[in-house]
Amino acid sequence: MQEIKIQIYLCPTMATDQNKFQAIISHCKEYGFIFQSSEVYDGLSAVYDYGQYGSELKKNVKDLWWKSMTQMHDNIVGIDAAIFMHPTTWKASGHVDGFSDPMIDNKDSKKRYRVDHLIEGFAANLPTAEAEALISKMEKLEAANDLVGLKQLIDENKITCSVSKTANWTDIRQFNLMFATQLGSVAEEANEIYLRPETAQGIFVNFLNVQKTGRMKIPFGIAQIGKAFRNEIVARQFIFRMREFEQMEMQFFVRPGTEMEWYNFWKEERLKWHKSIGINPGKLRFHDHTKLAFYANAALDIEYEFPFGFKELEGIHSRTNHDLSRHQEFSGKKMQYFDPEINQNYIPYVVETSVGLDRTILMLLSEAYEEQDLSTPEKQDSRVVLKFPAKVAPIKLAIFPLTKKDGLPEIAREIQEQCKPLFRCFYEEKDAIGRRYRRQDAIGTPFCITVDHQTKEDGTVTIRYRDTMEQERVGVDQLIQIVTKEINK
Repeated sequence: MQEIKIQIYLCPTMATDQNKFQAIISHCKEYGFIFQSSEVYDGLSAVYDYGQYGSELKKNVKDLWWKSMTQMHDNIVGIDAAIFMHPTTWKASGHVDGFSDPMIDNKDSKKRYRVDHLIEGFAANLPTAEAEALISKMEKLEAANDLVGLKQLIDENKITCSVSKTANWTDIRQFNLMFATQLGSVAEEANEIYLRPETAQGIFVNFLNVQKTGRMKIPFGIAQIGKAFRNEIVARQFIFRMREFEQMEMQFFVRPGTEMEWYNFWKEERLKWHKSIGINPGKLRFHDHTKLAFYANAALDIEYEFPFGFKELEGIHSRTNHDLSRHQEFSGKKMQYFDPEINQNYIPYVVETSVGLDRTILMLLSEAYEEQDLSTPEKQDSRVVLKFPAKVAPIKLAIFPLTKKDGLPEIAREIQEQCKPLFRCFYEEKDAIGRRYRRQDAIGTPFCITVDHQTKEDGTVTIRYRDTMEQERVGVDQLIQIVTKEINK
């Protein structure tokens, strides 16, 4: 069959990034990627459900991350720690006393803001020098925990509420972000525990268990994928900031004095991984922290240029030995490692890589989403396409019989049976082929094949490539090789 080439132009309606972001949100609902949680009851703010294609996309990303961290490294293993942990865990980690954000309310609109977001939003409209000076003042006041000073900074700059347009503010107060719940069957006997606000502590408290049972030698890492919960007051930007979210973290335990070598290694490794899943390098950057946590000696974010600007995607942190030291102090159990190479006991230092799974999904959607004008002088036409790399695409191959008769569905089903043990397939026989193609474009399927009458004669099918929309005849016996080669890129 002759290849078809069509000139593609970006649709002029996608004039602004904000338009694109709203279009992505609508697309996710329309095509089964992401739904508002409990939507039949008008939803739950900042909580989302992954639909049939979103859950496939999510699983593919988790599998790729897990393989890159554990299977591809001899000295990194994975665990799956419980969400519920002994409450002293969070006392030791500092979350009970220090895991809070300064908040402020506007008395007229009743809208609550995180103070840093309010000031940063105001600074975004200032000249660069003024904005930098304002942010610098804010960071110094935050570091000193000076809530009165932060309030004065807001008042002096006449920062107003986006809803009421007034500066009628309450005092600033700290708001703890952990969700508390009760453990026990009788309320009077129940103990207050927390839903974990991060997955890292499950790794730290299992450090000795993994090291001893796995006979691990430093340097080594422990990886984990899991849910975390934060009572975000200002949750926003779709799945970018949610109250229930998923993290992919790896804590890498090293000999003190070698942590900067490993910090630099992992920041480059993690950047390579994001590029490997199809992200444009020009939309990724490092952002060094100007304000370090007291226990850290280096920290940076890998940022991605979302439709709403460059935002944090993954954190790389050199956490020294703070976490293990705190758990040793609070538990009374030694968190030490004997290093036979130097004949010495020590508490290992830790280099952390922590990436938001939901933010990674949003990055992939932002990178893949395109509205294309396919019009010709003879005909108006357009399409919405998700240009996922094959390795993350929810469906790898769509199989279409040209008609519902003449034995074509039976041949198509046979092809499906051959392929589905190896990768995710989709079968459809309803509607014209063009409409079926468009639906698969919209969910990001990289390959579609059509089984027609020629298939019965010579064992070939028409394969259509999503990104170029080109078509060619290939043998049925070539399909698995074509698709798996693209998946394994």
